[in-house]
Amino acid sequence: MTDGEKSIDRTVESLLQKAKQDEVELVWDRLELQLPQCKFGQQGVCCKICAMGPCRITKKAEFGVCGATADTIAARNFIRMVASGAAAHSDHGRGVALTLLALANGEAPDYRIKDEQKLIAVALDFGIEVGERSTEEILKDVAKAVLAEFGNQEGEIRYLKKAPLRRQELWRKQGIAPRGIDREIVEIMHRTHMGVDHDPEHLLRQGMRASLGDGWGGSMLATDVQDILFGTPEPILGEANLGTLSEDEVNIIVHGHEPLLSEMIVVAAQDKELLDLAKQNGAKGINITGMCCTGLEILMRHEIPIAGNFLQQELAVVTGAVEAVVVDIQCIMPALANVAQCYHTKIISTSPIAKFPGTIYIEFDEENALEMAKKIVRIAVENFPNRLGKVAIPQEKMEHISGFSYETINYLLGGVYRASVRPLNDNIINGRIRGVAGVVGCNNPKVRYDWVHVELVKELIKNDVAVLQTGCSAIACAKEGLMIPEAAQFAGAGLREVCEAVGIPPVLNMGSCVDNSRILIAASAMVKEGGLGDDLSDLPVAGAAPEWMSEKAISIGQYFVASGVFTVFGVTWPTLGAEETTRILFEKMEGIAGANWAFEPDPIKAAKLIVAHIDGKRKALGIDKARERVLFDMAKRRELEAV
Repeated sequence: MTDGEKSIDRTVESLLQKAKQDEVELVWDRLELQLPQCKFGQQGVCCKICAMGPCRITKKAEFGVCGATADTIAARNFIRMVASGAAAHSDHGRGVALTLLALANGEAPDYRIKDEQKLIAVALDFGIEVGERSTEEILKDVAKAVLAEFGNQEGEIRYLKKAPLRRQELWRKQGIAPRGIDREIVEIMHRTHMGVDHDPEHLLRQGMRASLGDGWGGSMLATDVQDILFGTPEPILGEANLGTLSEDEVNIIVHGHEPLLSEMIVVAAQDKELLDLAKQNGAKGINITGMCCTGLEILMRHEIPIAGNFLQQELAVVTGAVEAVVVDIQCIMPALANVAQCYHTKIISTSPIAKFPGTIYIEFDEENALEMAKKIVRIAVENFPNRLGKVAIPQEKMEHISGFSYETINYLLGGVYRASVRPLNDNIINGRIRGVAGVVGCNNPKVRYDWVHVELVKELIKNDVAVLQTGCSAIACAKEGLMIPEAAQFAGAGLREVCEAVGIPPVLNMGSCVDNSRILIAASAMVKEGGLGDDLSDLPVAGAAPEWMSEKAISIGQYFVASGVFTVFGVTWPTLGAEETTRILFEKMEGIAGANWAFEPDPIKAAKLIVAHIDGKRKALGIDKARERVLFDMAKRRELEAV
């Protein structure tokens, strides 16, 4: 690909040219050096779980040394991806839950409860007595109950009860209701050890169980606890793209997934002493921007601009305008430290479980969170005079409306006293809205950056499919102007009419990748509201991750499918070398969980798959045809009354 073909984002090409001039190697350069990539690894038929291997399945060698088939190997590899992704999201949930407990014990003085109503709601979900008890007592019980979900050994995780009753019954019948978040992840690792479980379908069932522990457990708990600590998001007007960097201010980018420290960075950046120090060092102020999901967390709660998504992290440094990138966990390229060596940027790592060679390491401690944040901001401020060469900040930035939590959507559709998804259901039933799609996930340098996300979403809304988004996919569409009310012009007539009536964009940003749980709750509310079947698998909805690259995306996709939601992935698929395992995922999953996976790298074709699926669900519900409006005269009204 030429530089111009690598992305639809206009900020990219100029910075690629600057990187070449500065002799900086970027992700696209490293990908090119890896080509051609191993086809056995791509298709999931390479096994290295024991020292008799590694084994590769070919027509000449149809079995591994131990006798494992391509289907066993691919299924094991697939659910190991689920285990890693579920562990990443769930450990995120554990981290914020530990901070909640520290707050309850008086050991995290810089934090406070921002949403007491959410605290009470979570307490009730766990059966914790509220009554006349103090907030502190309730908080401690909630924190302990949340943490207990990780180590639970028997029964079921509590939040399964948030799903429709039919779905809960199906999970129990199929034996895939997760017992404890950690238990299911450990069981995957045990089953996939050499000489344990070799049946592809049996393995994939455990993958479903662990993924449900992520979606309806770790991720959902992370979302709720973060709402308690930092506030439940409400719609805000934000800005996205590298044009949010400032030429005459200290630029600090917070990057990763956990908002515990970034919340304090936002507070520290307003400290008068540090602002005065910035001016003494020649800067007009301190500018905080976000990257990836940490960026989305502070965007949704503080209107902090977001500089970009996954593939922009190196490019931000290439601008020469970033004093510090503060990282925590997940989706952080270790190459950031190498890129930063060519500029003045300092990479500051903060997580006790994620160290990066060549960075400044300041371990996060919730007992001294604000003090740590001030120390980090001070490092950035004092680095401002060290900028090297010409600063090249692209001008592109786009306004967007974000912050659409499930509670916000309910409020927008029904107000304070009638908050519900009834208007959404009604407009699906009457055909103005064809259905709903959750388009989520990462960026991948193997495809044209952001293009697949944007083209898929445009095609969906053109066909009257409302789109809910999280993560890097949401940032891609925010940069392209699809998250403002004016974007309704790209929607079909029915969806456009609904958006204009409510005053919302056709594409709603629901937050970071752990906030996919908000999509699950919204879908469950649609079922419970009535008129669209009695299970998630009855709904005219679908999911997609068109540019996925991480194991977290596989876990997300698997818990969508295990919840009854048809899900399409793009770029590549990790089991294509194993015919039976792929058939189970693409065809037989529906008989187990009520939904299948699909693979389609072309965004227009992927959109057509989703629309066809939604139309099939509409037909099954009997809402596929417009209903003639009948005006009743008095005689017909009397007949109704007689009945």
